Amino acid sequence: MRFSKPILFITCLLPMAWILFATGQAINPIEFLTRQTGTWTLNFLLITLAVTPLRRLSGYGKLLLYRRMLGLYVFFYAFIHALTFFAFDHGLDPAAIWHDVIKRPFVSVGFLAFVLLIPLAATSNQAAIRKLKRQWQRLHKLVYLIAGLGVLHYLWLVKRDLTTPLIYAAILGLLFLMRTPMARRLDGMLKLKGL
Repeated sequence: MRFSKPILFITCLLPMAWILFATGQAINPIEFLTRQTGTWTLNFLLITLAVTPLRRLSGYGKLLLYRRMLGLYVFFYAFIHALTFFAFDHGLDPAAIWHDVIKRPFVSVGFLAFVLLIPLAATSNQAAIRKLKRQWQRLHKLVYLIAGLGVLHYLWLVKRDLTTPLIYAAILGLLFLMRTPMARRLDGMLKLKGL
């Protein structure tokens, strides 16, 4: 356990290292950076949501120890994604940013998802858990809404081939299904039968 978290920390940075390298080779660097950071935000979001179902299926409780770090990497990639949009794409012009947020639905839902991520990242620490108590769990259930908004953001962004965003939607739907009471009861029954 002593070395596993540092290894995970470095592993989670590898996509960003590749993105920064590939951005320098891209024909349209800003568009490439925006799309890749958005994709990896969704990747880490789905991986984070998969931790609990995987822990339940595998019986490996230590998986939960990695969930907070994975969740913070969701915010890290989302922040770079949003920063690229605000700074490089719109030159930090509030009027231009707000125009896109209001007029373009995929930007609206993406912006909302990012705003909702902020309190989750800010309270991903033991002090916040102790202070908020039960409210902390309620607050962090927003991750399901955020994931849905993220997939919708991707679906509305893509104009032609919807295959990839629909795959993300299917994975998210499966992860939601695995968290339902019925799925938990089925999992419990299978464990009792030794399956």
